[in-house]
Amino acid sequence: MRLIPGRQDTNMHGGIPGGWVTARMDEAAESVASRIAHGRVANVSMDSMVFMSPIRVGAAVCVHTKLEDIGKSSIKINVEVWTRNLEEQERRKVVDATFVYVAIDEHGRIRNVPR
Repeated sequence: MRLIPGRQDTNMHGGIPGGWVTARMDEAAESVASRIAHGRVANVSMDSMVFMSPIRVGAAVCVHTKLEDIGKSSIKINVEVWTRNLEEQERRKVVDATFVYVAIDEHGRIRNVPR
């Protein structure tokens, strides 16, 4: 997923807040988990997140996902966020975390991931 945050995405200090970044990470990982589960999933956990670098308005933000594991009903996905500011060519890692989803049915009950 590639995004460019705008002024509407900033906090009161003009920075891109961690919640905005976390939401984009969750969206990217949920998309992958839903495809694998062939349906609805629910986020049940994410491990610790350490923000290594701020994101500036106008920077290109790239969210990368990598499948880590598929369990009976769970799917574990690593997510990394990288940025590239307009004036720089070097990419910079901003944050990474591992998200865990479970497959759920139409009633919200946990179900098996199809094999």
